[in-house]
Amino acid sequence: MTTNMSGPTETTASSGESDGKIKDSNLRLTTTAWIAILILVFWVGVAVFAPFLAPYGEGDMVSMESFKVVEESSFLGTDYLGRDVLSRIIYGARMTLGLALIATILSFSTGIVLGFVAAISRGWVDQILSRSVDAIMAFPSIMLALIIIGGVGTSLPVVIFTVAMIDATRVFRLSRARALALDASVMEYVNVAEARGEGVTWIMLQEILPNTIVPLAAEFGIRYTFAILFISSLSFLGLGVQPPGADWGVMVKENLQGLLYGAPAALLPAACITTVSVAVNLLVDWFLHRSSTTIPGELME
Repeated sequence: MTTNMSGPTETTASSGESDGKIKDSNLRLTTTAWIAILILVFWVGVAVFAPFLAPYGEGDMVSMESFKVVEESSFLGTDYLGRDVLSRIIYGARMTLGLALIATILSFSTGIVLGFVAAISRGWVDQILSRSVDAIMAFPSIMLALIIIGGVGTSLPVVIFTVAMIDATRVFRLSRARALALDASVMEYVNVAEARGEGVTWIMLQEILPNTIVPLAAEFGIRYTFAILFISSLSFLGLGVQPPGADWGVMVKENLQGLLYGAPAALLPAACITTVSVAVNLLVDWFLHRSSTTIPGELME
């Protein structure tokens, strides 16, 4: 009588291969996350130290020739007015990333608070907030922005407010949905907190927010990317940052004609937008993968 031992051996080998693939996947995600972090740190450093890094001022003309490809005084060439493209990209990082960050922070603080209030309050409060958000989301984002900015006027506060308001509707939907999904599991704790006399603010911060921090943190990265692209699109349409201000979207619009002469003045700011967007998305992917395999307290270890 013989015994077949191939079954357990094959199972062990299959398990080893699976573990190896998981480790390889984790290594790739970690590597791309570090690359993304380095890219973002680079651009944040450029934005913060723009006045010290830029060889020229934001609007200084360094050449009498438009769309000069490369010359001694201008490493990346000149734009349609003879201004240094490198300097304007550096100052544009401050404008583009800064405006997007302010708009995202405003949209998140507004959307999360209103979403949690709607989920906790229910009734007519939830109905009013939800239907108002539905009405705003019924309009295409770019069309709604054109209506608001066209009616109120073009200025940086108006641009920030418009982007934040449109973005807040998405955050509201997510935060409200997450709070309602957790309702069955946290209702006991909510009832206990209410019996102790805790207010809505305490319940939101202590009971609901800790259980929704992972998806909301990932959504922050996605919303930040959206804000960068949205502000750049508005600038491209002439409704965002106004010349002579340096913004990557404005630079693409101003220098499109340079493509006919082989000048990179329009392609370089577009590439900058791409690098930041890709880096943020890679970091979000890593964060979601990490959070799915690690308890929340270990995420920052």
